[in-house]
Amino acid sequence: MFNEKSKLSNGVEIPMLGLGTWLLDDEQTSKAVQEAISIGYRHIDTAQAYENEAGVGEGIRLSGVAREEIFITSKVAGEAKTYEAVAESIDASLEKLGMDYIDLMIVHSPQPWAEFREENRYFEENRNVWKALEDAYEAGKVKAIGLSNFLQDDVENILEHSKVKPMVNQILAHVSHTPTELIEFCQESGILVEAYSPIGHGAVLEHEEVKAMAEQYGVSVAQLCLRYDIQLGLVVIPKTANPDHMKNNAELDFIISDSDMEALKQVKSLESYGEHDFFPVFSKK
Repeated sequence: MFNEKSKLSNGVEIPMLGLGTWLLDDEQTSKAVQEAISIGYRHIDTAQAYENEAGVGEGIRLSGVAREEIFITSKVAGEAKTYEAVAESIDASLEKLGMDYIDLMIVHSPQPWAEFREENRYFEENRNVWKALEDAYEAGKVKAIGLSNFLQDDVENILEHSKVKPMVNQILAHVSHTPTELIEFCQESGILVEAYSPIGHGAVLEHEEVKAMAEQYGVSVAQLCLRYDIQLGLVVIPKTANPDHMKNNAELDFIISDSDMEALKQVKSLESYGEHDFFPVFSKK
């Protein structure tokens, strides 16, 4: 998988498999990044809200691999909804990472997390947020810009008022939760879709129907879930600090049949994400 890449609308190439770092502190992140890079990963995903950008930067520096060989994604905090706040936050991210550019910078949420999916849609504020990202892009501080957790009308708001079209929308997408209409809208608009939590934060691992299909293919449930998203054309960024899981997640040299892809699309939604239900995007909002 490490050689498989997709091309963003501006020509920048992004590895189809990345490493997620949510819920890891700086020390854990540094170790995970070093381990992942030694295995072959070249795409690392972080965010201002994760408070581990410094760990990502340290891990890359200690890996011995040149900075330009690594694709780094970070995210502007959902609470930053003014031009000035976003511009300052991007500079702060660069400082924490210890780098002079970020490969992909995206808006973490269309609303502050405390108001996620509530009535105030922040359309006007997000236009100002996007202007700050466009300016950072034109200044060379970031090589690509995009969105995260944006619904179709959120994306349309940016498309209608932008000089630079969003290149990515990073969303929750996994077996038992496939927002097909949003994925197709983004892809038809030339926006690459990235899937975070492609294994449903582990909640899908005990799904009997999915387990049975994984056994038929001779793969793990995690591998089946990752392959499913990739065959939908999505970049996947599974989060783990376990080297064995990192290796397993990269061994995806099999193809899911069309009929099995359709069956996986019909898998019923998970009732719970377990301990992760506390987070807005997992709380059925």
